[in-house]
Formats: sequence, structure tokens, C-alpha cells
Amino acid sequence: MAYDLTDIKNRMHKSINSLKDELSGLRTGRASASLLEPVTVDAYGSRTPLNQVATVTVPEPRMLSVQVWDRGLANAVEKAIRDSGLGLNPMGEGQVIRVPLPELNEQRRKELAKVAHTYAEQARVAVRHIRRDGMDALKKAEKDGDMSQDDAKKQSDLVQKATDDAVKEIDAIVAAKEQEIMQV
Repeated sequence: MAYDLTDIKNRMHKSINSLKDELSGLRTGRASASLLEPVTVDAYGSRTPLNQVATVTVPEPRMLSVQVWDRGLANAVEKAIRDSGLGLNPMGEGQVIRVPLPELNEQRRKELAKVAHTYAEQARVAVRHIRRDGMDALKKAEKDGDMSQDDAKKQSDLVQKATDDAVKEIDAIVAAKEQEIMQV
């Protein structure tokens, strides 16, 4: 593996974006169409993502509306949402399924905050692995004579700075999400 600081920074940025995606799925009491993204439905003999059999909209701040394209799948979609582990209780009305979002109690908020911290720790670990890969590439380049010892030291400082910046950004993202969860 050749050393490339831009590639290292891009990979760290991808880890941060992945964290943002995971956190966007955490329910904070406000309705979001992305809340139902992990739901899969038994449709046409296989597990199918919900967004491939229905349209999810947000008609009100505490309500999701799921418009099922095939009337025959309405019950399967309703069951999939109920069994998804998201704590939702959908109400079917023909091809439209209404999903009210219950108020979050204090205990559930604390659980969501813990989940957010778990996601953040996974992102930090990913960033540290990327840092290790970069440092290994630097050591190899120095050992092979492709880079002087001084250049390797300068580059390793840049890799460490990129790592520190990425971890700071992760911490800021999770702190904002925790505040959002606790104040709803």
C-alpha cells in the first residue's frame, strides 16, 4: 500500500459520513422518512426493503405515512414495521399505513444516547484503523528508501493531525445528536 495523505483523509471523511447516516436513523421524537429505511418486508417471496414496495412521507411532525404500491402487501408492510424493533405501532387504512411516533420517555432517551455513543466509538475505531494503515505505509516507504526520515516524520505528524481533526468532528457530531435526543 502506497502512502497517500489525501486518500487517508478521504477514508476518514467516509467514516464520519457513515456515522452521520447511522445517527440520522436514530429516532429523536421527530418524524423522518429515513426512520423506516432499515425495515424489510416479506414481499414476492423474499425480504425487500420497504422503500422498494412503498413511499414514506412525513405529513406531520409526529406522524409517518406509508403509501403501499401493491394493496396485497399492505398487511405485510404493517407487520414489518411493527416487528422492526423501532417501537412503532402502525395503523393500516387500505393502501395507506399511518405510523404515529410516540413521545420519548427519559429512559428511552438515555438508551438512544448510549446507542449514539456506540456509533461514535465505532467511527473513532475506524478512524484509528485508517491512521494505523497510513503510519504503516509511511514506515514501509521510509524503510524502502522512498522517503527520508525527516519527510516521514512530517507526514506522520500530518496523519496524526488528520486523525485528531476527524475524532474532534466525531465528538462534535455525537454531542449535537445527544443534545437533540435529550431535549425533545
